[in-house]
Amino acid sequence: MKNVVLLGSTGSIGTSTVKVAEDLPDQIRLIGLAAGGNLDLLLEQSRRHRPAVVSINDPAKAKELQNALGASCEVGCGHDGLLRLATLPAADIVLIAIVGTAGLQPALAAIRAGKDIAIASKEILVMAGEIVMHEARKYGVRVLAVDSEHSAIFQCLDGKPTHSVRRLLLTASGGPFRSKTDWHRESFPGITVESALRHPSWVMGRKITIDSATLFNKGLEMIEARWLFDIEMARVGVLVHPQSIVHSLVEFVDGSLIAQLSTPDMCLPIQYALTYPERAASDRVRTNFPGLGPLTFEEPDLERFPAIELARQAGEIGGTLPAVLNAANESAVEAFVNRKINFPQITETVRRTMGAHAVVFRPTLEQILEADSWARRTASV
Repeated sequence: MKNVVLLGSTGSIGTSTVKVAEDLPDQIRLIGLAAGGNLDLLLEQSRRHRPAVVSINDPAKAKELQNALGASCEVGCGHDGLLRLATLPAADIVLIAIVGTAGLQPALAAIRAGKDIAIASKEILVMAGEIVMHEARKYGVRVLAVDSEHSAIFQCLDGKPTHSVRRLLLTASGGPFRSKTDWHRESFPGITVESALRHPSWVMGRKITIDSATLFNKGLEMIEARWLFDIEMARVGVLVHPQSIVHSLVEFVDGSLIAQLSTPDMCLPIQYALTYPERAASDRVRTNFPGLGPLTFEEPDLERFPAIELARQAGEIGGTLPAVLNAANESAVEAFVNRKINFPQITETVRRTMGAHAVVFRPTLEQILEADSWARRTASV
């Protein structure tokens, strides 16, 4: 039985994690839950799973939650509530599915408390991959991937050393604007928020869906892979695969390619992370291989989607630049969703902000957070 703390229980990854726990009641126990602001769903989850500790951002909602749950459950709020959950003595693993930078300090707290962590929040490794992985090695804990692409690579590597790897190939659906015929570069300024939110393969939150449309998600995943698998950026690539069946591939130095395939469903990588190193039986994800049809692959169009090269640049230079890339993108996506900028201006905002940044190499956590704040201010100008 794994005792699991889930930070971000009411988002898309969080609700999928709850499904996995309900599929495997003899193997996964949710002992702690945290949510941003969805009081009703957190209350429902808490009554169903009876965690020891829960937390929500708003103090007024925390008080309401405590009144509803009674003395049998400890209720926290805000940053302190997240840190309390991340360090619960009974926890075996902390799954972090908080959007944005709020998951970084809970992740480090969990590691320092000797907990394995499962990461669904890209920002943690993009911003502070060097620090996080150093701390994980120091405290002897695992950092497990929840992203389908990184889970796939982890499964394909199967413990093989990085010197046996020629390339890691992250697959991308290509997003809703992949077709050059339907969406030529000149038409990009007219892309609406509604169009960008229509992902062809996955059901995800608003931020990551927009990132999938710009391909910034793939750029961020490249930086994540660099730290998760201790491999330089030059050996991390992207391959567009519209069917989203092959979740990523590893090319080894002898020319062999190993891929992980399945019907797209986030429950599968979540379950693998929570039950690792075992594989638990589940009927939730079933893939009808003969019914899949053709599987196709193509190079990403870097002229129409320059986000990949911006991320590669940030990952190669390192220091505080990946944090600036991430923060500027978050700010620009928010501006696009609020109809303050057009679609191509998301990437241009990130490019401009990166160009204005004085990179700090081997930064402390405080310097990373300062760079994050600076980038948000600069990107919003």
